[in-house]
This record gives sequence, structure tokens and C-alpha cells, in this order.
Amino acid sequence: MIPVPAGVRIWLASGHTDMRRGMRGLALQVQQGLGREPFCGDVFFFRGRSGSLIKAIWHDGVGLSLFAKRLDKGRFIWPQTTDGAVSLTAGQVGYLLEAIDWRNPQQTWRPQSAG
Repeated sequence: MIPVPAGVRIWLASGHTDMRRGMRGLALQVQQGLGREPFCGDVFFFRGRSGSLIKAIWHDGVGLSLFAKRLDKGRFIWPQTTDGAVSLTAGQVGYLLEAIDWRNPQQTWRPQSAG
């Protein structure tokens, strides 16, 4: 999991993104497509068309970082809207990175007895 400091806002860019883009291309998409400042310290997540790859950019005050994660199976859960960005909490991002539905997380298994 990406260690996100307290107070950092996390955004999902809705829709799909060309995953060939690097730091500069994604920062430009944040600025022009989302209308936000890419160097303000917020984390911005992007998902590819197939849904198995996400990238995140984050400017920590010193430089821009690029994170990527590809799933072997399944897809990342993404918002249905096609324009804009959706804000998430750090807990929801933890679910997202584990490929769990962050919109409605549910416990899937509960032990019935200790022995």
C-alpha cells in the first residue's frame, strides 16, 4: 500500500486513460482534463481500458512520483461517471488496491468457531 500522509486528498480520474502515458502526460491530464493542480500534493489515480492496470501520480513537494499496479486476475472497481474525478479516503484506496469493491466493502468470510 502507498503510505499516504494525513491530509492528502486522493482522486480517481473517472473513465479510462491511455496507460502509455508517463508522469508528464498524466500530470498534463490532471491539469487540463480534471482542472486540478497536479503539483499540490494530492494523489491522482488513473485506470486503463482493460481495468487491470492503474497508475497514480503524487507530488510530495520535492518531486513527482509515479506508482503502478497490475492485477493478475480481475479488475479494479472504478466509478461509472465518464468525466471528472471522484474523491476517496485512504481506507477506500486500500480496498481499491486490493481489488475489493471500495464502494460497499463487505466481510466475505467469518469464522463460526475457534476449534
